[in-house]
Amino acid sequence: MSQAGAKKGAAHKILVTGGGGFLGGAIVRRLVERGDHVRSFSRGFYQELALLGVEQIRGDIGDKDVTERACKGVDLVFHVAAKAGVWGSYSDYFKTNVTGTQNIIEACKKHSVSKLVYTSSPSVIFNGTDMQGVDESVPYSNKFYAHYPKTKAIAEQYVIKAARDGLMTIVLRPHLIWGPRDSHLVPRIIARAKRLVRVGDGKNFVDTIYIDNAADAHILAADRLEENHKLSGNVYFISQGEPVPLWDMVNDILNAAGLAPVKRSISRRTAWVIGAMLEACYKLFNLSGEPRMTRFLAEELATAHWFDISAAKKDLGYIPMVSTKEGIRRLEKWLKNL
Repeated sequence: MSQAGAKKGAAHKILVTGGGGFLGGAIVRRLVERGDHVRSFSRGFYQELALLGVEQIRGDIGDKDVTERACKGVDLVFHVAAKAGVWGSYSDYFKTNVTGTQNIIEACKKHSVSKLVYTSSPSVIFNGTDMQGVDESVPYSNKFYAHYPKTKAIAEQYVIKAARDGLMTIVLRPHLIWGPRDSHLVPRIIARAKRLVRVGDGKNFVDTIYIDNAADAHILAADRLEENHKLSGNVYFISQGEPVPLWDMVNDILNAAGLAPVKRSISRRTAWVIGAMLEACYKLFNLSGEPRMTRFLAEELATAHWFDISAAKKDLGYIPMVSTKEGIRRLEKWLKNL
């Protein structure tokens, strides 16, 4: 059951950037279910969206002209599209995550789109240390070992500035989204199952967010923003609200896929040094693909990172309706039917 519920009042025309992706697709399905008119803006064409009656605009979000066309005539934008990952050229990350967000903001202003809900990431504040129960007052990190969090931090600040300039915005920071249809986290864990090595002592807790809860939070944010304009410019962490040991979560996902748990381990320091060496080799020899370990990944895997979601509960009415245990059950069922 979705906590977002039925649409109150007339249906809106809504744009979802990255509507063909994991989170974007979940938001699109929620919106269609409650009767909104939805347009998706993605690089590709998605038959599933076509069957839902979703209008699709294809293009690169780094292209200002096509982005303006995508925003024309809509009331609200969910800006979900982003270049994620731990490796790649800075220019590619900047074009999608920063320039793309600037294009969306400018297009909203040009076409009088009143509301923008932006999908960010807790990694914008991650500084390599344990972060346990921290809230939205924590400043942006002053060091980044990956282009993704750096460019997301820059883009997030543009969205907050846009709120001061008159565009109603809310920034959401979902943490480690997973569940059925996942095309990022779960497939990566499964694909590397035999090579996975625990980094650190295994006692670090993290919080994640199940896909349905993440989609609900986005729609709640838009609805509450429409009801209370004073929320504009706010940033919210969203998660399950139930931190668990990171490597227990990894093993639960592996178990859902019928795979053995991670048994080998290395220290955080060793992983960090290996990551630094691999990064240097990939850059020096211009190797394709991505390193199996990076400095950013070593720190993410060995530290605690879970967040206080009380602000989202209070302001947005957000409640994680699907527990982690239930989410794992649904994930297992989905994986068995692939």
